[in-house]
Amino acid sequence: MQTIGILLARSTYYQSISFDLYEGLRSGLKHLGKNEIRIVTENIGFGADKQQCYRSAEKLLLDENVSVVIAYIGHRMAQLLRPLFLAANKMLIVLDAGANVPQEWPTCPNIFYHSLHNSLGASIAAKQAINDGYTSAGMVTGYYDGGYLHTYSISKGFEENGGKISFNHATGYKTEDFTVAPLKEHLENFPNSALLSLFSGDFVHWYFKGIKNSFEGQNIPVYLPPFGLDEMMLADAEYPGNNIKGIAAWSKKIESNENKTFIEIINAAGRTPNLFSLLSWESAFIALKVIELIDQSKNNMTQIASGLQSFTFKSPRGTIYFDSKTNTSISPLYHVSVISTTEGKCELQLENMTNDVQEHFDNLITHDLNNSSSAWYNSYTCI
Repeated sequence: MQTIGILLARSTYYQSISFDLYEGLRSGLKHLGKNEIRIVTENIGFGADKQQCYRSAEKLLLDENVSVVIAYIGHRMAQLLRPLFLAANKMLIVLDAGANVPQEWPTCPNIFYHSLHNSLGASIAAKQAINDGYTSAGMVTGYYDGGYLHTYSISKGFEENGGKISFNHATGYKTEDFTVAPLKEHLENFPNSALLSLFSGDFVHWYFKGIKNSFEGQNIPVYLPPFGLDEMMLADAEYPGNNIKGIAAWSKKIESNENKTFIEIINAAGRTPNLFSLLSWESAFIALKVIELIDQSKNNMTQIASGLQSFTFKSPRGTIYFDSKTNTSISPLYHVSVISTTEGKCELQLENMTNDVQEHFDNLITHDLNNSSSAWYNSYTCI
């Protein structure tokens, strides 16, 4: 019997994350007719404890003899696990939020990254603000989200296209410390500025509520990357105004058979389709391809990596393939706007698919970070 191992993270404000990751994988395998494949899990907390992540991965490899390991971790943690997977001659599929930009984009035949591209989406959202006529912007983020290098990609995306970051505002970490009040003075000093905003989870609720209370009726321009536009969180967020735009990784409104099937199956399992169940649903396709390539190549990891680099599949968000320079998945991204529901909450309106995603990605991976760094090891949104 083939066995797939998955390292599950936990989160205080995406409390269903481990269940969503597990159900996405389980349902994806079932949809592909692979009920006989066994799934074994290990918990890695917030994904920040290096020893815990290593021990959990080692247990899956040694005690369970898994064919492949799937893990919701970041680039830095994946690199710490690299020697383990090289020694075991096994494949690690990293489910990557894409919130950090690594100092380098290492390629290892034993590690492939399947991404939601938050940094890439942030960069494209900044370019969208330029295309909409804004040459001045403020970068607005919270203490937690501001610890990742999507801060670099959103500011770089704006500046390299002729814009200027005129001010920055970092909000507090707790509800009582969270405020957007300083934005009033910033916008008075720099009128007609866009707000390049990096938030996730509950912070989106707090941000939208703050925007509504402080700037109601002004419709100030706000641009967000994929995690700021997660539909599960938006469903409970107060509608702040009609000038909220950005880049989404996925939406329930994408019209395709693949998306319809995914949504129906996840709903039938008693879960709410979201970015995490989507990512792990897609990982089922990748893991099965790895297992197929293991049989074909007699476990030759170089050949398996080559086979994955030429692998393409259709997912709920569109056609996905791997960039051979970085072993990172490339997927469609969508220009969206936030509209109001009849209850005054938020939902997405799809505008159009983003053009030239590969070109945008190629540009992102060539950026010199100029000594910019992130100290976060934990999996994104896992605090």
